[in-house]
Amino acid sequence: MLDPELINRITWKIPNALALVGSAWGDEWNGMTTSWVTQLSMEPVLIGIAVDNKAVTHRLISGGGSFTVNLWSSDDTRPFVKFSKPAVRDGSTLNGRPVREGTTGCPVFEEAIAWLDCEVRQSVDLGTHTLFIGEMVDGGINDDEKRAAAISDTRMKYGGVKRGGQ
Repeated sequence: MLDPELINRITWKIPNALALVGSAWGDEWNGMTTSWVTQLSMEPVLIGIAVDNKAVTHRLISGGGSFTVNLWSSDDTRPFVKFSKPAVRDGSTLNGRPVREGTTGCPVFEEAIAWLDCEVRQSVDLGTHTLFIGEMVDGGINDDEKRAAAISDTRMKYGGVKRGGQ
């Protein structure tokens, strides 16, 4: 059997993008930091995100049937720590960051360098997480010059096996 600490050290080396996921169901909105995001298909354009089954975002995507992926500049990774817990909505902000309603009704972060708006086409229960597969129905670029953040731009670590008490 592999040592859990070794598994963590190995999986933390996987180069992952870092993004904010927007979700909504009814009047409830949330933003969540994720590093488990990838494109899965070209025709149609399908985006996959894995979300912890206990997360507020899981409940909102399951109920609302959509999500946004907001790519952030590698120069400004501060929002990722703030969105590692459920967000506070105040008017047109989440945790003080300006958002607007996307095509699907999910929040799009105004400060994102690029964003994708996706309608869920399939979900797959994978144990601790659910893979939500969304078809991109809208998107945009706010800053074509900036590089999108990766988890390696921070001291954050996510993946491997559960650590004590989580």
